[in-house]
Amino acid sequence: MSLNPRETLDTMLGLLGFVCEIKEFEHEHGLTLQVYTAEKDRLIGRNGALLEDIQTLLNRLLQAKDKGALKVQVDIEHWREMKDDNLAHRVRQLAEIVRQTGRPYHLEPMNAYERRIVHNAFKDDPEIATWSPPDDARLKRITLRKRQPGPPQQ
Repeated sequence: MSLNPRETLDTMLGLLGFVCEIKEFEHEHGLTLQVYTAEKDRLIGRNGALLEDIQTLLNRLLQAKDKGALKVQVDIEHWREMKDDNLAHRVRQLAEIVRQTGRPYHLEPMNAYERRIVHNAFKDDPEIATWSPPDDARLKRITLRKRQPGPPQQ
């Protein structure tokens, strides 16, 4: 028997003393639970750290009950969504510098989720390519560079 993600999150947050409303949104990659609360800053934590912890704990609980459970994304009053949009906007501005100068630009280290946002922002761009070091590299940074004419690059 699998757990209901929304009810499980509601119970977790209730036990932590948060009063909130949770809305469920299905999308192609799974499920997003959008949390609305008067204490959003406390629940998000410093730079989203508590939000990440809550999401990780929820997914571990769901996976423990059902190995096939879809990964659930937790967002609080669209905070993560706005942060993702800001990241994509910022790297597009940096890509303009790469377009104009032709010189590559090394972004700051990012987690896997943020790197995926950057790679997706340029996957169809005819002029800008993104590159990340192999998974075993210690620093996880992305390099923006001009695409070379000819066969597609890796």
